[in-house]
Amino acid sequence: MDQAAPPSPLPETNSSWPPASPPAHFDGNSFLAAVSATGAQVLGRLRGNCRTPVLTRLGDGSYLSVIGTEKVRVIDATITVTCADGTVFTGSYRLVTTLTDARHYPAAVLAGLYHQRWEHESAYYALRRTITNGRVLRSGDPAGVEQEMWALLTLYQALRTVMVEAAESLPGTDPDRCCFTVALQTARDQVVQAAAVISTDSQF
Repeated sequence: MDQAAPPSPLPETNSSWPPASPPAHFDGNSFLAAVSATGAQVLGRLRGNCRTPVLTRLGDGSYLSVIGTEKVRVIDATITVTCADGTVFTGSYRLVTTLTDARHYPAAVLAGLYHQRWEHESAYYALRRTITNGRVLRSGDPAGVEQEMWALLTLYQALRTVMVEAAESLPGTDPDRCCFTVALQTARDQVVQAAAVISTDSQF
């Protein structure tokens, strides 16, 4: 997140796990201090050009540092993705967390946890863009908006259920490998091209 001020007040919590995850990139000293003051722990991503002082190097490759007045731990992570055609992409990012104990919270575990966070972002994107194509809800009153939201959530859940079932048909396949856009387009095509679904014979 940029230097924007955090919403006020932040919810109080005494939980240290899982850590709170701020939006995409954040370097805001005020945000970090405000979240830490609630008793929550933080795991987020720093901007690539953000330089933090190295105070102590730790055994897992991370290091202790400080942002503002808050003691933090910085993790430099590298990701390698191998596509089905053999193409390889490599990228890196820098994580920061208030979980400074590397023995209890290894860098690899926190990097994996941050990856899981983006699955939530993918769900939000599917609702905002893939299903609605960015369209603003049509309803002009709260009851109508609520009805539309429930309809979108029902459609989303139904598609995700079908995706999981499709993945389970091939043992060992992670449902995360299924493409939501393909699932939506396939469902739409089946509805549009459906034949003999409704009988034309009048029974009433």
